Amino acid sequence: MKRKIESELLVWKEKANKMPLIISGARQVGKTYSVLSFGNANYRNVAYFNFESNHEVQKIFNIDLNPRRILRELSVIAGNQILPADTLIFFDEIQACEPALTSLKYFQEETPEYQIIAAGSLLGVAVNRKQYSFPVGKVELMTMFPMDFEEFLWANNQHTDTGLIQEHFEKNQQFSLHSTMLELYGQYLIIGGMPQIVKEYIEKKDFNFVNALQKNINDAYIADMAKYTTPNETARIMAAYNTIPAQLAKENKKFQYRLIKSGARAIEYESALDWLHAAGIAYKCIKTNEGNFPLSLYATPESFKIYLSDVGLLCSKLGISPIFILGNLSGFNNIKGALTENYVMNSLTTNGLNTYYWESKGKAELDFLIQKNDGNIIPIEVKSSDNVRAKSLNQYIAKYNPVYSIRISTKNFGFDNNIKSVPLYAVHCIKNE
Repeated sequence: MKRKIESELLVWKEKANKMPLIISGARQVGKTYSVLSFGNANYRNVAYFNFESNHEVQKIFNIDLNPRRILRELSVIAGNQILPADTLIFFDEIQACEPALTSLKYFQEETPEYQIIAAGSLLGVAVNRKQYSFPVGKVELMTMFPMDFEEFLWANNQHTDTGLIQEHFEKNQQFSLHSTMLELYGQYLIIGGMPQIVKEYIEKKDFNFVNALQKNINDAYIADMAKYTTPNETARIMAAYNTIPAQLAKENKKFQYRLIKSGARAIEYESALDWLHAAGIAYKCIKTNEGNFPLSLYATPESFKIYLSDVGLLCSKLGISPIFILGNLSGFNNIKGALTENYVMNSLTTNGLNTYYWESKGKAELDFLIQKNDGNIIPIEVKSSDNVRAKSLNQYIAKYNPVYSIRISTKNFGFDNNIKSVPLYAVHCIKNE
């Protein structure tokens, strides 16, 4: 399936003085598949090495970090000569071998003619780094996310529709396929953006398979917690992870430690939340008390919201039957806001936007603020239906007079009273440029 990271990989390949590339991201977002597809399409050979499953490869890096010796021995394992221009060297799950991660520094300094991509699911997590260090300044970094709604449409052969959505977004014109896109958006809330799950649904059209695969991914996350942390740390991480749906289901979605357990304190669970964020499993949105540039100057890190990195996994953890979403049944209304807000956070994060939420002395709360490259602060209000009464947004506009505002809802495209109406299926169009 087509992924947006493919164009970024091509840009990297065409650089004259490229450094080794490290791709991070949560498990199951499609790193391995995308890199192998890219390699097979753009190189004569791909030398693939998985450090989690192949312990022989790890031994090569335990001797020393001489890149020329390493390349000779890797060629033996690969069964092919590794040539600078013709071969893509792919180190998968590199976090399982600390020396291999450090070796990228020496590949860059001593053998820059070789083209290397490394990928890992837990690169953001500090894992027993006692002897080896991260090759700062000697590698390029990319982050891969679950498929956004646009990639989901591509997978469903809706290529023309994605172009039309972008066109109507830019022109603020009513879209005739509005109802159809909202139906596909409803499917996306259930399925999410994990490529294997999207593929399974397209082939079988059965949500039972979707739910089973989502539970498998959840189990894999829990297994990682146990594998890379101490038992006490694992217990805290799991407790924090399992409380995220309940945190988002509240009317006030600010993270509350007491929901983890009675008497829980920040000092006990801060590192657990940091672990989830570093592993790409959860995103943090921090509160800001002012809508002025730069937002980070007015942020209050002790107040934040936590979102899962994939809305489909959130839907699964909430135990919502697909019929409630697709049929828009009344029982779904209680949780619709949580899913919608999580979906919007996923889309904004995927597009590289730093998000905050705004609160005015407890009287008004705005879902998101984004700071664009030109310094403009854009307020975003999220509505899960076509009820677009916006008390908090109006208060923010009156106080800060932004260049324009965004309201995300089930309403069609439009632009009235300096508020840009963005349908839920077009959130991926909100970018920095």
